[in-house]
Amino acid sequence: MGEAAKKQWRIEIDARRCKGCNICASFCPTDTLELKGITMDVKDIDSCIGCQLCDIRCPDFAIQVFPL
Repeated sequence: MGEAAKKQWRIEIDARRCKGCNICASFCPTDTLELKGITMDVKDIDSCIGCQLCDIRCPDFAIQVFPL
């Protein structure tokens, strides 16, 4: 049997809401996010496992995670 296909995810970050607090990145178990300037950015979308901890923990509701 072949290896199961890895599910892919899309992360949307609303720069108008993000205040760069880094809380989302600190909860991310796969180091997918990074601070760029004053807002968060997706560093490596392929490492995202879709746990949605960034979405849940963001105090400003600036991040959403969607399956592709």
